[in-house]
Amino acid sequence: MKVLIAVDPSPSSQDVISEAAARPWPAHTSFLLVHVVDLQRFAKVPMLLDDAEREGKQALTSGVATLARSGHTAESELSVGFPRKAISERAREWRGELIMLGSHALSALGRFLLGSVAQAVLRSAPCSVEIVRPAATGPASSHAMKILLASDGSACSIAAAHALAKRPWPAGTVVKVLSVEELMVLENQFNASSLSAIYPASLLEELVRDAHDRAKSAVETAKKILVDAGLRAVCDPVAPLGEPRAVILDAAKAWQADMIVLGSHGLRGLDRLLMGSVSEAVAMHAHCSVEVVRAA
Repeated sequence: MKVLIAVDPSPSSQDVISEAAARPWPAHTSFLLVHVVDLQRFAKVPMLLDDAEREGKQALTSGVATLARSGHTAESELSVGFPRKAISERAREWRGELIMLGSHALSALGRFLLGSVAQAVLRSAPCSVEIVRPAATGPASSHAMKILLASDGSACSIAAAHALAKRPWPAGTVVKVLSVEELMVLENQFNASSLSAIYPASLLEELVRDAHDRAKSAVETAKKILVDAGLRAVCDPVAPLGEPRAVILDAAKAWQADMIVLGSHGLRGLDRLLMGSVSEAVAMHAHCSVEVVRAA
């Protein structure tokens, strides 16, 4: 497996390194630590560029040493450019299979005004992306993990289940499979009382039954993939009903999940603007680490 880790001098970047060092990986996994000095930040103060490069080199050296202490070998690269584009481009050139990077926990306003490297990489990466957030008890994967796998039964969700099943995890790790019974979402929730007047009761019953069947099938498919791979998989007896983004975030927090895994539907451009992205919303707002799987 080829894992690219985006590194910077921030504490969140150190959390990423600690997590990668603590986690079990497939045999012969290779790591590439990349630090991109943000040219945009220093365009008006080029005299600080040397200091930024020096800090970047120190962060890379420290990261390589941390991985080495856990028995992993890693290469490192430093460049000057624009991180929001350069990280994904380097992963594409290197043919990386997973990008790991930290979340700087920008507020919604901060992301709007300043942009977010993590968000940009999620949108442009050619491979899976994990946004790493530290657990209160230290690196989550240094002990048995609680992983929430969100699935809607689609091809990308099945790919996420297979990706999860192919990798080693700490002993005792349990995966909870979640599928949401998603019904139509009204623009005005006050109109809910008028649904029965607009749609025949038989149609509403059919919609509910169809949503239930889809969720049940998605859970059964994902659970079989995980169990066949030797993982412990559980699920709730009844699939929750609601808007997927909110349900997944609430379920992960209530279960105290260490990590959320879900597939990417690969929305781009206007589709993303009009429909939004469940995977991106979960990745940016979850309390824990989130891996968005993008199938090769």
